Amino acid sequence: MLEFDEQLRELVAQACKNPPGSLQRQKLLTQIIRLTANKLWKETTSYYQDALQQTWLYFCRNICEANTGQAYDPTYGSVVTWLNAYLKRRLQDFYLNHKREQIIKLPLRVLQSGSGDRSEIIDPVENLAATPEAPPILENVRMWVDADTTGELRDTYVKGRPDVNCQILILKRLPPEASWKELSEEFGLPIPTLSSFYQRQCLPKLRKFAEFEGYL
Repeated sequence: MLEFDEQLRELVAQACKNPPGSLQRQKLLTQIIRLTANKLWKETTSYYQDALQQTWLYFCRNICEANTGQAYDPTYGSVVTWLNAYLKRRLQDFYLNHKREQIIKLPLRVLQSGSGDRSEIIDPVENLAATPEAPPILENVRMWVDADTTGELRDTYVKGRPDVNCQILILKRLPPEASWKELSEEFGLPIPTLSSFYQRQCLPKLRKFAEFEGYL
């Protein structure tokens, strides 16, 4: 295996010495593809070939120069390891997109705005499919809020009230959510103050997490 990796590294080095688009570089890249094709991650999903095509395209564009992503760095691992990491990310993307197209809907209303209990619902995941294989989104959100590894949620609070922070409010508003009236009575703050703070400060953080996790 070490000899194989060394062979690939040498071929990559030779290919990258040639100008982009040159015939010699193309020949060497084709040789690398032929050598690595049988070493890549395999699965029988309907979208595997699409993900594989994206991987080869990424390979050609970034093996020497960082055109659409991070250029290959041999110090971080073999070409096969690099390609497999990208391929698995694309397969995960296809998996999530496939689940979104399913008929079964997930009735999770995470993002809310407005000043009253009958506020407008902003539901970025209402069309995300819920199947036994799909990740438990609500539980993932709850774990993220509970952990608050950066402390950003706890450190974002109503002025003068560190006890009324985004971590507390997001947890309170997750299903089955506490009403704004209940929260107003609990914290001794007006409903508009709580709702406005939640919409301006907490929702953007929640949306950012949802986008990072691929729920949006």
